[in-house]
Amino acid sequence: MKPSIIFDFDGVLANSEIIALAELQILLQEYGIEVEMPALIEKFLGASLPQITSFVTEHTGKNVQNEFHATWYERLFTRYEQELEPVSGAIELLDWLDAENVKYCIASGSSYRRLSFALECISLTERFKDRAFSAESVCIGKPEPDIFLFAADQLGVFTNKCIVLEDSFSGTIAARRAGMPCIGFVGGGHLSTTSDSHATRLKTAGAQEVIQSHAEFRSILEPAMNK
Repeated sequence: MKPSIIFDFDGVLANSEIIALAELQILLQEYGIEVEMPALIEKFLGASLPQITSFVTEHTGKNVQNEFHATWYERLFTRYEQELEPVSGAIELLDWLDAENVKYCIASGSSYRRLSFALECISLTERFKDRAFSAESVCIGKPEPDIFLFAADQLGVFTNKCIVLEDSFSGTIAARRAGMPCIGFVGGGHLSTTSDSHATRLKTAGAQEVIQSHAEFRSILEPAMNK
């Protein structure tokens, strides 16, 4: 039986993390919180918006949820419209999976609002119709396994027949806890200067392999497609 693929979205299919992390760093500074980019990646890559606003509240003592959400989405979406592109090789990989009749979906820590907007910006809305799932659909996000288990259930596949492609430490842990083999991905623009150290973190979290391109992912998958 061919495996099914569960993709993280930001930094794996969409080159969005390089935008989001830059804007997050600026916004945190406006709340008086200074975080260097390597630490920002380590702490917030794969984090949900409620996790981020909880962090801000802890450091400021203020409930910033509403104002943070409004500012965050306004800035992020403005840049998405102008700059967002698919990760190199992602479209070609999806075309190949379609040709091989492989089931696939997205399981993202992002909100449905952000996920939907980004998919539209990179012209993938129709391709992932009814196959793009947000952590908003489960009680607890990554690193808990709920979103991956939910995605497999919605896709109608067994969890042990899924392979996860993930760029975050928390997402890799979540995949492992879901009982799904995970391939770490460090080909997003946000990891261009830290790919080696981040690859080590992903392996520590449980990634079976770590790759830098979607072409590498295809080469891993191809033997399973020919069985």
